[in-house]
Amino acid sequence: MNRRNSIRALGAMALALLPLLAHGEPDGVRQRELLHLVRHDCGSCHGMTLKGGLGPPLLPEYLAGKPVAFLRATILAGRVGTPMPPWQGLISEEEADWLVTRLQEGKLND
Repeated sequence: MNRRNSIRALGAMALALLPLLAHGEPDGVRQRELLHLVRHDCGSCHGMTLKGGLGPPLLPEYLAGKPVAFLRATILAGRVGTPMPPWQGLISEEEADWLVTRLQEGKLND
């Protein structure tokens, strides 16, 4: 295998591994970015303490019993006919799941 083919093979392997790297918990920097997003961007409608405002509360007792898939879809696709915007393209499904877990557990200060 010549050098050019070796580089192409390595590139193809790297591209194949990207989906595996994207899964799981966001790294520490991204976690801080996501928590900032919740506090400030989401908080502008859901209340700075997430107790509700233009949007409903995002507190654990309000989110209890709501399926993760429903909450993920709300985050990513927004809600038609409401001010809730879609965040898809800015955050991944895995990041939305991480946020849902944090919101359901009330752990937004870590």
